[in-house]
Amino acid sequence: MRRILATMMMLLMTTAALAGCAGSDVTQEDVDQARADGEAAGIISATPVSTLDTIMARDPPMMKCGVKIDQWGMGWLNPDGTRDGLDVEYCRAVASAIGLDPDTAIEYVLATGTTRFDLLSGGDIDVLIRTTTWTAGRDAGLTADFAGINFFDGQGILIRGDMVPNDGDYQPSDLDGLSICVGSGTTTEGNLADWALVNGLTISTVNVATGTEGAQRFVAGECSAFTGDMSAMVARQYVLENDIVDENGNVTSAAQCGIVADSTDDDCDGLWIAPETLSKEPLAAAVRDMDTEWKDVVQWVWWGMVTAEEMGINSTNYVDHLSSDNPSVMRLLGTHADSPYGLGTEDNPLPADWMQKVLMNVGNYGEAWDNSFCDGSYDGHSGSDAMTGCKLSRSGTQNALVSEGGLQYAAPIR
Repeated sequence: MRRILATMMMLLMTTAALAGCAGSDVTQEDVDQARADGEAAGIISATPVSTLDTIMARDPPMMKCGVKIDQWGMGWLNPDGTRDGLDVEYCRAVASAIGLDPDTAIEYVLATGTTRFDLLSGGDIDVLIRTTTWTAGRDAGLTADFAGINFFDGQGILIRGDMVPNDGDYQPSDLDGLSICVGSGTTTEGNLADWALVNGLTISTVNVATGTEGAQRFVAGECSAFTGDMSAMVARQYVLENDIVDENGNVTSAAQCGIVADSTDDDCDGLWIAPETLSKEPLAAAVRDMDTEWKDVVQWVWWGMVTAEEMGINSTNYVDHLSSDNPSVMRLLGTHADSPYGLGTEDNPLPADWMQKVLMNVGNYGEAWDNSFCDGSYDGHSGSDAMTGCKLSRSGTQNALVSEGGLQYAAPIR
């Protein structure tokens, strides 16, 4: 970049000198054009190749998605190698939109709290969808650019009842002097310190690299409480206390309390979550800075899923809407003349029916939530109250659609 700028300056100086010579045909307009050409060259040279083009240039085309493996409901790796969770659904949706088979053309890469941004900046992953909080410091200070917010969360505290009994009258002072497990390199670490300071508490932290390590230390009694995103704490309590079963009733993962450490089920008696939210945690996908075209794809895929649920269009009925003459429906499904609005790159534009592919392989936002946290029977259009068997309810929360009093809202597709 410095070499280009230096060359540009030399050209400008030479051009200006010529313009000042008697009898020269070089005009001020020529000087201005030279300046514009030099600036354009610098911009072009500084613009990276779109990640979308990199993905499609692989042989075969493959998308690398940074995820968790140990948070049930968000990023969970089953013993048989299959994956579940809202973040995984988002990865699958993005892959579907760009024309990849989400079952075979995604490479999932473990992204921990300490490695995730290095993986992203180093090009080891194409997109980070891993319960990552969008903050000012990360947005401005890291080589990361945030896209769709797929989960509005807040920080919670999971507590061992044998160490801090739940008497129904919780106060922050109940945790004074105790040790609390917290993930390294996370916003929760800083939030915990702020919370302790504000409440005048003296606590000791036990830093852990993964949720699994945190669970091991928590069950082993190395910490009296475990803090993280509320969704993570709800999920952690559930998998400690219960078997994970599939839609056929088969146990895919035994209750972890007796297996994550040399312990017995008694060590998990009386687990409870404090009725307090320590922070705001908008969890979003992230791509690399200066990767605008790829960011647009990742962001609009999420908004497309939200829009589909708003319209009552889901994985089973979207075909019935292909003949609709409603302009909004036509724009969503790609049957409108304007589709797909320039999404993608010059070499790899998104197909007009990109949202159809998302609906076919994943569904709308409500269906993705239901597959991750509930029993998978949601019809995709009856509203959050119609979801059943949910370990984490969406009804009445910030993650409900705006029409239901929540915060999930999509920019218009047009």
